[in-house]
This record gives sequence, structure tokens and C-alpha cells, in this order.
Amino acid sequence: MPASAKLLSIATANAPNVMTQTDVVRVAQALFRDRFPGIDRMLPVFDTAGIRTRQSAMPLDWYLTPRSWPERTQAYLDIAVGMFARAAEAALDQAGLKGSDVDVVITVSSTGIATPSLEARAMARMGFRSDAARVPVFGLGCAGGATGLALAGRLAQASPGAVILVVVVELCTLSFRMEDLTKADIVATALFGDGSAACVVRCGEAGFASIEAAGEHTWPGSLDVMGWRVGPTGLGVIFDRAIPPFARENLRPAMVGMLERQGLELEDVDRFICHPGGMKFIDALEGSLSLDQGSLDHEREVLADHGNMSAPTVLYVLDRARRQGLPNRSVVTALGPGFTLSTVTLRAAA
Repeated sequence: MPASAKLLSIATANAPNVMTQTDVVRVAQALFRDRFPGIDRMLPVFDTAGIRTRQSAMPLDWYLTPRSWPERTQAYLDIAVGMFARAAEAALDQAGLKGSDVDVVITVSSTGIATPSLEARAMARMGFRSDAARVPVFGLGCAGGATGLALAGRLAQASPGAVILVVVVELCTLSFRMEDLTKADIVATALFGDGSAACVVRCGEAGFASIEAAGEHTWPGSLDVMGWRVGPTGLGVIFDRAIPPFARENLRPAMVGMLERQGLELEDVDRFICHPGGMKFIDALEGSLSLDQGSLDHEREVLADHGNMSAPTVLYVLDRARRQGLPNRSVVTALGPGFTLSTVTLRAAA
């Protein structure tokens, strides 16, 4: 049997600006009142989102002016490269490594377009070798953190001894718009924040957890559940179905099937480490997986402190769980466009 891939480190790096939910709802109410009929009926989503503060790529005032796609792209490039580097440097430092030790860089991001991609733009700052392999990944949305970690595990097993760095960066707030508002845009304004996270994975090394297995499940006919729409001013969010009810109804059988393929049952999992898409979504996960109400405490804390940052969010939860002490077996799980469930099964180091 090949040696298992080990998680050597995990680190996060916040976006540079802090927004309180109180400030966001005040500004949203003023901006949307004349642009979105029935805004008063939508405002409670800000109160029930479970968010106290969020971090954003740009100061709050920046979002109050209509922005073109080139302006949004420039903001993405200006901020995302720095967040990539800060998360990556922290993860490598924890692992006792340098940029020159990295053999493969996986970059996960779906909230901006960068060609050359972020790891190429950060190459000089990070000190990556010229022969380091680059794997940019786009389109995974909220599932990107789990899927990126799973991919790192597979690449580590395929190249024993190689240092695999996975960096996840999302600037969701850059999709905020005041034109052609939909209900989905209002919900996104109430939920989305920006963040980045990084992990170092290597086979045969001491780490805080082993990657036992990974899996994905994509539901047929679910392309309209979540995604981006392309408009003249950039990317706009798609939430065409109520996601919490979908998760409550469909998550459990998919999870059971994925665990069965690993020779496991739900009862073998000591802790589910979940992407907190929103407070109602967390409640739906607990209901679907038959968890006690309040079991997903780290998820609620990350949501309250950072909002829904898309792909990095589940890695923020994993970081908190690691700091408190991982149980014997945990399953990192996130759902994203496709509509796809992505999981990584971890075994804590002895």
C-alpha cells in the first residue's frame, strides 16, 4: 500500500478590510430601496445570516460606485495575489519549509479571472522554483477548499516525497452589484466575505492528520442550484433553488454512499467539518446528518466572524478544529456548483 498523504500544516489569511453586518445592512437598505421593490421583505436575511463581521477585498465605500468588469478584475489581481502569498507563507512556515521546497502548487479560485494565474504572479515573492508544477483550478465555488485538499492528497500519493502546496483564495464581495438586482444578489450581499487559506501536504511525513480518502457526488439535473452568471459588469451569483432544503433532503444518502465506498458508515465519523454556507444551511446539515442541534459549533463561529467566503471557508473551520484537537476520524465536506458534494476523510495523528 502506498504511504498515506499527510496534512503538515494549515493557515488562513484574511482580506484587508473589516465590515460589520450592522454597517452592511445600513448601506444595503439605503442603496437597494429605490432599486429593488420589496427590499424590506428581504432585509431580515441580514439579521438571520448569523454573521457579525466579514472581511472584504476593498473598503466599503468602494462598493458604492458602479464598477466595470476590468475594474473588478484589477481589484481581484491587486488583492488576491497578496492574500495568496500571506496564506502560503504561513502554511509553509508552520511546516518548516520554504517556497523553494514546493514541488506542486494547486491554486483554487472561482471569483476572478487571472491569466497568468495567481501562483505565477506570486512566484517571485514566494521563491518557487522554476520547475515547480502549477495547477490552477477554477469553477468549484464553495466546494473548492475540500476538492483542492483532495487533489493535493492524490498528487502527494502519486509523487511520494513531493511537497504539495494548495492555496485557496476567494474574493466573493467583488461580485456585488447595484444593477439588475435579483433576490440572489441580496442574499449574496448578506452572506459573502473574502478570505484565503493554504495547506501543505506530503506523503510519509509527520503531520497533524492523514488523508484517508476523498470523494465527490454530483446530482444530475442540478446545474441551476448554484453558480455564476456572466454580465456586462462581471460575475453575478446564481442561487436558483433554495439550497438548505436541497441539502437537508439530499445530503445524507449521498454521504452514506460515499462513506460506503470507503468501507465506512456515518457512525464511524467522529466529526463532520462542514462548509458553513449560511445559518439555515448549517441547520440543514445538522438535520440531514442527524447531528445534535449546535454540533457544528466551529462552523457557526467561522460564519459569524468571516461570513461565507466560498472555497476557503471549510478550511477556516478545519483550522479551528485542528487547534481544538481533531477527533480520531473527521470528514471535511462542502457543496458547490455542479451541484456537487466534495469530501475528504481525515485520520488524526496519534
